[in-house]
Formats: sequence, C-alpha cells, structure tokens
Amino acid sequence: MGLLDGTADGLLHGKVVLVNGGSQGVGAAIARAAVREGAVVTVTGRRTEPGEALVAELTAAGGKAMFVRADLADAEQAKGSVARVVCAYGRIDCLVNSAGLTSRGTLLDTTPELFDAHIAVNLKGPFFAMQAAVADMVARGAPGTVVNIITSSAHGGQPFLAPYVAAKAGLAGLTRNAAHAHRFDRVRINGLNIGWTATEGEDATQRAFHGAGDDWRERAGERLPMGRLGRPDEIADFVVLLLSERSGVVTGSVIDWDQNVLGGLD
Repeated sequence: MGLLDGTADGLLHGKVVLVNGGSQGVGAAIARAAVREGAVVTVTGRRTEPGEALVAELTAAGGKAMFVRADLADAEQAKGSVARVVCAYGRIDCLVNSAGLTSRGTLLDTTPELFDAHIAVNLKGPFFAMQAAVADMVARGAPGTVVNIITSSAHGGQPFLAPYVAAKAGLAGLTRNAAHAHRFDRVRINGLNIGWTATEGEDATQRAFHGAGDDWRERAGERLPMGRLGRPDEIADFVVLLLSERSGVVTGSVIDWDQNVLGGLD
C-alpha cells in the first residue's frame, strides 16, 4: 500500500508547501494530497469562498492548512504569497505553481490585452513566486523543490490556444533554466506537461467556448486512448512524488503527463 493507493506514506511529513492556484481543480487536488502526506499547506486563489472551503475541509480532516487570497497575475501578489508563508511558518520548502488561464485566442484574433493576461498568469506569476521561494531556500542554505504545472500543448498545441501556448512554453523553458541555475543550491525544479483533465475550470471552458453539453466528458473520453480524461487526483499523486525526496536527484525535467505520445504517428 502506498501513495497511489490513496494511503499516506508521509512523503512530505513536516514540509511547508505553497500551492498557488490551489483553491480548485488540479491545485486543490495537490493540496489534498500534500496534506495527506503530512505537509503544512497554504493555498492561494482569487476567490475567497472556494479557498476557505478547501481549507475548512483539510483542517476538518486533521490537516494544517491556510488560505491566502492572491491574484497571481500581479507579480507583487505572487511574491507576497511566498512572504505570507514564510511569515507564518518561518520558511517555505515546496512550491507548486498551478494557477492557469486557458481563455481562447488564435494567432489572428488574439488582442494585446488577452496576450498580456496569459503572460501574467501563466508565466510572470510563476516566475516571481519562484523568485521569492528560491530566494528563501538559498538564504537559509536549505534544499527545496518546485513543481510547475504546464501543459502538453506547450509542444505546439491547438490553433485556438496561441497565447496560452506561448506563455506555457515560456514556463517550460523557465523551469529548465531555473533548475540549472540552482542545482548546486539543492533546489530541484521540475514541470508537468499535463494533458486533457476533468476539472471544474475545464468544464466551464468547454461550455463557454465550445458549446459543450452535460455529457462532454464522456464524449471526449470516447476519443482518447484510455477511454477517459485524466483526473486531478492522479496528477496530484505525481506532483507529491516530485516534491518529495522519493524523486531523488531529478531536476530540470519537464515530464509529459498525457495519454497521447508526442511524435507518434498512425
């Protein structure tokens, strides 16, 4: 029995973890998994109600958690989320950048405003959150871990995701750059290129931009190799592994977490 069976192995016992964009979807699943594995968790989000509801759920289950309202599109708030954690607990051991903007735009119809919004949430926010977190780790001479939630679309993606792809591809490059820069500080930085996942946000996106009905998940699953979309809890288990010492010396890896194989042709 272990992590993937849903039981606790204490992989993050005593670790101070910040999950930015953690009030719903993949981020919330990561927060739940981190608490289950013994971490003290802070989650951030733009909306107070779901963030506080998640923290209430985690604490009711015996975990230690805190919610910080923050808009990760604002670099100062991104840095401030780390500062709040350090102020509350004296340090930060692990950072997860899970916030994401997926609004649609092609090369031809994307406005400068939409492009800037994607850069702010999907690249600038993670950059400055990482800056603050790694600065704390380096100042203390302590090891730490960062996981950036990216996307398989960063390899090229769909035509209607042009600004999203641009920003997330930048995050993939940043992940490798920062990992290289801080490998001798024993700060390990990795990323996950996640595929199509069944989240609240994806449900809203499918309905708003693609006219999807209540059965869109089932219809989408019929076209996928495993017969279903990915689940947030599955991603969360993988993220916890990367945050923990169980993943060894791995750093600078951007891992394709998907059921489609890049470069495979029929």
